[in-house]
Amino acid sequence: MQHLHSGVTIRDVAREAGVSVSTVSRVLNDKDDVAPETATTVRRVIDDLGYASSMAARSLRSRTTNVVGLIVPDLWHPFTSLVIRGVNQVTAQGYDLLAYASGRRNVQVLANWEQQLVAQLNGSVTDGIIVVTPNAASYRTTFPVVAIDPHQASTDFPAVIATNHQGVLDAMRYLIDLGHRRIGYIGGRPDLQSAQRRLEGYCDGLALAGLAADPALIVTGDYTRAVGAECAHRLLSLPNPPTAIMASSDETAFGVMDAAAVRGMTIPDDLSVIGFDNTIESLSVNPPLTTVDQSIETMGALAAEIVLKLIQGQPWESRLNKVPTRLVVRQSCRSIVP
Repeated sequence: MQHLHSGVTIRDVAREAGVSVSTVSRVLNDKDDVAPETATTVRRVIDDLGYASSMAARSLRSRTTNVVGLIVPDLWHPFTSLVIRGVNQVTAQGYDLLAYASGRRNVQVLANWEQQLVAQLNGSVTDGIIVVTPNAASYRTTFPVVAIDPHQASTDFPAVIATNHQGVLDAMRYLIDLGHRRIGYIGGRPDLQSAQRRLEGYCDGLALAGLAADPALIVTGDYTRAVGAECAHRLLSLPNPPTAIMASSDETAFGVMDAAAVRGMTIPDDLSVIGFDNTIESLSVNPPLTTVDQSIETMGALAAEIVLKLIQGQPWESRLNKVPTRLVVRQSCRSIVP
């Protein structure tokens, strides 16, 4: 394995190759105005000397790094994986993607961490940053920042969200058309805008059908499978349990399926379940999960498109950018006789 010599500078490379510092810089930045023979010589010297050009140094020379930063709360969640795929589809055309994840769970700690990271990276290591489910509503930077599914109702930077309210509204209409009248709801964290909009969709769906909301059928989750199972047990332990459960995420819906299995219940014969996300796993569970597709990859791609336009000095007028949801019907729901 070749060892990099931290003491080697760009001037050392230029002197050894017999060219100017600006020529070495153009080779490092893949400019096409350097003779092929010269570029080959410079790259050979770089390899021989073990020179490593830092992104921060490249930024000082060219005023650009060709790197987009991606700040996420974690790397394991299916939502994050799909966002990264969508972002990379766009940034791959000329930009590198640098992801940062934090395992911190305290909301205030996360907000401070995001703000510090944006201030440190933007304009030095990165040309622009995409923050996934950000806790902060503002950042100390003059360089582009775009959010995906922000926690705050309003931000001072462009945001990409799904039509959360409409998505649950469509799912509720589907369940009600199947004959369900006692429909349980497992929400997400109440401090998240997405969770609030989905709960509103549930309540409005009942109201449009002339059904009163029963507080006993509404429980608060956190979008995770484990808590989804706990919430499902609470609903299924009611004297008059629901015939269907609307889960605010696919992970929550998987938890509902786990709880039903523990109780010896069969889905959809004994209980209908709908999720929200349309993650890859929703196809592989048994039975395949009916869910609301919020086009997570599309959200990532749109956020990347916005941040690249802003990096390139092009205007983007819309502060809030909505990606439509759609109901994906599979085998986890059935009709019932009223």
